[in-house]
This record gives sequence, structure tokens and C-alpha cells, in this order.
Amino acid sequence: MNVEQVAAYCLALPGAREDYKWGGVRVFSIADTKMFAVMGLAGNDLSFKVGPELFLGYVDRPGVRPAPYLARAHWITLTYPLAMGDAELTDLLARSHQQVAAKLPKWRQAALKL
Repeated sequence: MNVEQVAAYCLALPGAREDYKWGGVRVFSIADTKMFAVMGLAGNDLSFKVGPELFLGYVDRPGVRPAPYLARAHWITLTYPLAMGDAELTDLLARSHQQVAAKLPKWRQAALKL
């Protein structure tokens, strides 16, 4: 997937929106503040949350590293070209979205139809 395909996929997830923060970072979030993916504006990297049980397995792969400042929350960073196939990437992005959405209050989940 290229940068715009990844961005389009993230925005197609329920309740997702895009912001630009920190001087050139595209942030995909739910409920205005809960990030589930972060992409460099230059399109050179993509970070997102993975489950704690998957974190160590992914950071051992070539092209994948712990996300700066977010590794303790089990975020990984992929560099372009992406180190995984489209199906695996879309599955992980959907899981990241679901993990973040699950931590929202129930009334917020209902309002976003999650």
C-alpha cells in the first residue's frame, strides 16, 4: 500500500478522523483525542498500536522498530517501503483502531456507533 491508500483505509474505519500535529505529522484518531495511527507527513513512516503479546515479535522483524515515545504503550513503527503485505497491514490497523475504541467510555462508543 502507498501512503494515500493507508490514509484512506484509516479514515474509512468507524469514527476515524485525521489531524495534523507536531509540525508535520498526520494523526488518525477516534473521539478527537485517542490516536490509533500516526504517519509522517513526508510519508516515510507509519506507527500504530499492537497488542502486548505481538509487540516483541514485530520489533524483531526487519523494517519494524519500537515507536519513539510510544513503545511502552506497545506501538511499532514501519518505514517505507512497508515491511509487510497489504492484508497484514490492514488487519493490524483495524486491530489498533479496535484496541483504542475499546478503551472509550460506553456512551462515547455508542455515539460513534462503534
